[in-house]
Amino acid sequence: MATTIAERPTPLLRAEGVTAGYGGVPIVRGVSLAVGPGEIVAVIGPNGAGKSTFLKSLVGILRITEGRVKLGDVDVTNRAPEQLARDGVGYVPQVQDIFEPLTVMENLDMGGYLLSAAQIRARVPDVLEVFPQLKPMLKRRADKLSGGERKMLAIARVLMLDPRVLILDEPTANLAPQLADRLLREQIKGLGTLGKAVLLVEQRARAALDIAAWTCVLVSGSTRMEGRSGELLDRQDFEELFLGAATSLTTAGGVEARDS
Repeated sequence: MATTIAERPTPLLRAEGVTAGYGGVPIVRGVSLAVGPGEIVAVIGPNGAGKSTFLKSLVGILRITEGRVKLGDVDVTNRAPEQLARDGVGYVPQVQDIFEPLTVMENLDMGGYLLSAAQIRARVPDVLEVFPQLKPMLKRRADKLSGGERKMLAIARVLMLDPRVLILDEPTANLAPQLADRLLREQIKGLGTLGKAVLLVEQRARAALDIAAWTCVLVSGSTRMEGRSGELLDRQDFEELFLGAATSLTTAGGVEARDS
């Protein structure tokens, strides 16, 4: 039986018929999606599907020309990114997600820019519980970290404000397969167990399906299908959206799905 909306958590973040793009040219058209507390929702799709564009529209980087975004019962459509951060929405972009000249601790300080010094000191231990690998690196410059450590820092920095919603744009991009798998299955999956509403764009489609409760498939800027992740794998038309009839999703080990 297909999963119904009633079986999912009450939405904390909801997009309703969102259309957005660049210079007045729509890249995503009429996309709707919801994510609730403790839920991981993945957005996947082939190259050029508009996944990153969709996320940028949700967090106020790109202007929404049609549709709306709601945080709880509040309409936050086209609200500025800084205000959304105050409202409890954390966003980790694919690139330029840390301050390279600063130490790990200084990056965490920057992430808590809305907090007092005392609140930052109290918050850091909680964040390091999520990413304990960073604890011995607090004095290390961010540009000396490995790719996996940098991504952990990027997410940890956003967690300093204890957001209710966490939006991640391709967190495993450019990571080795083993590091990518660990980041997804341990840290990001763990964020859901902390009660965060996690919205994830991920290039490794199979790995995303493994950790997400619900998955939305974008193709050419529109929603082609959505549903419980396990059920999508059973659909005969799902694999064709990514690889066509000649290649198996299983043998590929994942799908490269970068877009802007």
